[in-house]
Amino acid sequence: MQRSHNQRSRSGKPSTIHGHAQSGDLLGFQRLLRENPSLLNERNPVMAQTPLHVSAGYNRAEIVKFLLEFPGPEKVELEAKNMYGETPLHMAAKNGCNDAAQVLLAHGAFIEAKANNGMTPLHLAVWYSLRSDDCSTVKTLLEYNADCSAEDNERMTPLNHLSKGPGSEKLRELLFSHLEEQRKRRAIEACSETKAKMDELENELSNIVGLNELKIQLRKWARGMLLDERRRALGLKVGTRRPPHMAFLGNPGTGKTMIARVLGKLLHMVGILPTDKKADDKDYGLEALEEIMSVMDSGKIVVIFAGYSEPMKRVIASNEGFCRRVTKFFHFDDFNSEELATILHIKMSNQTEESLLYGFKLHASCTIEAVAGLIQRETTEKQRREMNGGLVDPMLVNARENLDLRLSFDCIDTEELRTITLEDLQAGIQLLT
Repeated sequence: MQRSHNQRSRSGKPSTIHGHAQSGDLLGFQRLLRENPSLLNERNPVMAQTPLHVSAGYNRAEIVKFLLEFPGPEKVELEAKNMYGETPLHMAAKNGCNDAAQVLLAHGAFIEAKANNGMTPLHLAVWYSLRSDDCSTVKTLLEYNADCSAEDNERMTPLNHLSKGPGSEKLRELLFSHLEEQRKRRAIEACSETKAKMDELENELSNIVGLNELKIQLRKWARGMLLDERRRALGLKVGTRRPPHMAFLGNPGTGKTMIARVLGKLLHMVGILPTDKKADDKDYGLEALEEIMSVMDSGKIVVIFAGYSEPMKRVIASNEGFCRRVTKFFHFDDFNSEELATILHIKMSNQTEESLLYGFKLHASCTIEAVAGLIQRETTEKQRREMNGGLVDPMLVNARENLDLRLSFDCIDTEELRTITLEDLQAGIQLLT
């Protein structure tokens, strides 16, 4: 390759910046750039290649290095693309110019850059190696962790192209060994990401009171989906899990909306859904059920039907395709007094800056047992059944207002100014009745 380049360089004296880049005439190249620095990224006719493209494609490593370290105010375009969308690294790879490739990579060239046909430098280096039986550029790219699984526009990987040509066992062995290493590395990374995602899910579930059966199911789904991610990272081809459509049955305030939000986040987190955006801005009547059913098989959305138990049973009975598409039914029980007290404590621990209760805290006497006893005494079973978790927010807002009412304007004790007592909670819940 180098000999043929040298033969071409002796055929005539170069006069253009691209000619000097091709011939390897470093002194002549430097002289032209000193005279006209604007030639640094000059494009040649037809191919639209810069001097860096040309010098890389002819393995003129000294000129490549000079361009990359050019001291002028303008910098060379390392990722410039010619008419085929090829970068200088593509040019080095397709012509087996290993010295130039090493210089480009050492200066941060993007190893996964894609040409117009989707090919990466590794694709082109494999093609060159098949023609020349020279694996040096392939080795260099692999040392910089070029992706053996990258696909071009025809969904072909460098290995796929290898199988089409005569190839050599040496090249095949080289690519396969690096592919296995990359898969193992991705599996280790996926393992770390899996733990982080499960921790995130557990954090979400820790803020949900009760609903143990549903939490177990969410953990099962999460583990399965995350293990599928690891399987794919190791190169295993496994089927895509279909989103489970569900029905949540229960009274208001039992956590149906919160669970739907957590579930959407989970499915988005593991790549099952493209977004965790939810549409819950209005209720849909029976007349819309057929249209909703028609999109449920697309795999692009998750539909959660939520409502009171009896009305929801009528909705289910009104459409024979409902049970076929909606395979998971969950009953949300009413919260008891202790669970409501736990919800109150969780809310006080997770206030955001936008919340009316941000910066406030509960007095030490406001234990879960004490608050549960207060709720049990001051509310009726009917009231708890109708409000459930919806009882907590207005109770806390009322309690803060009672705190403001009982404090003197002379109070300068910071703890008193921000501490809600059991007395405040009692006043807050009495205002609800």
